Amino acid sequence: MEKHKRMRKLEVTIDRFPIAGKFTIARGSRTEAVVVTATITEDGAVGRGECVPYPRYGETVEGVAAAIEALRPQIEAGLTREALQTTMPAGAARNAVDCALWDLDAKRSGIRAHVTAGVNRWPPVTTAYTISLDTPEAMAEAAAKALERPILKVKFGGPGGDLERIAAVRRAAPEATLIADANEGWTEETIGSHLAACADAGYALVEQPLPAKEDEFLRGIARPVPILADESVHDRAGLDRLVGLYDVINIKLDKTGGLTEALALADAAEALGFSLMIGCMVGTSLAMAPALILAPRARFVDLDGPLLLAKDREPGLTYEGSIVYPPQPALWG
Repeated sequence: MEKHKRMRKLEVTIDRFPIAGKFTIARGSRTEAVVVTATITEDGAVGRGECVPYPRYGETVEGVAAAIEALRPQIEAGLTREALQTTMPAGAARNAVDCALWDLDAKRSGIRAHVTAGVNRWPPVTTAYTISLDTPEAMAEAAAKALERPILKVKFGGPGGDLERIAAVRRAAPEATLIADANEGWTEETIGSHLAACADAGYALVEQPLPAKEDEFLRGIARPVPILADESVHDRAGLDRLVGLYDVINIKLDKTGGLTEALALADAAEALGFSLMIGCMVGTSLAMAPALILAPRARFVDLDGPLLLAKDREPGLTYEGSIVYPPQPALWG
């Protein structure tokens, strides 16, 4: 009998989802999430993965879509997740393909992705909710409107006023767990006063206070608040350098290049004594779903992307306030 031959097809699309209002960080503002979706079909099974190209890392939507298209011959010939890791560099393009292959494997085998990843229990988790960078008054107003959300991730790093912003958000949300995210927006001259202000206001964590290229400065300063690496960490390469600079690392699948490397990075980071945050770019539920596999081992979860959108994919993840539930198979995995 002739051996069954795989018939794979790849589809790459650029999809746009409006953001509810405006999302602002130290590097600028956006009013829509533009994502690249990879869909791989094989023998009637369909696997999907979404990525969010990020200009900070030299990515464009068109460039990422083209990189995936360039891999079409290998993908349609049966490229495996393991081979993908050495075929594409870490980044958004590989993330979309890797997550699509995870989803395809789950759909073909009937074995949920979290089981394949070695996660026995996949409970709902509480995600942080983002307060965009704005004036102290506007940020305080946004925090006051989010009092039902127990964890707020607050964007800083704007021109002037961060000390006032830090205090204003705490006054508006006295009971919330607060995470300060400077998005590389502080300097060697300002970091001491800003960390002290965060400590005085009872912030739980400060994320990426300095530019990644300047973070060696962190080695010699007092840290009254734990410091989290985001832009300074992508995959396992260079992780050793971060020991002594950071206490926590932010794992984002668009940086690691997919779930496969994210799981390996989590293992390596924990072995070095780092705690974990599982984070995201502003994308849809399809981008959050594979990241949720890492959530049970994380100190903090920041997967609120769909909560910031005016319209999500359907079907999407289920959010009850800040509690997010694992995906149904119709979405992913």
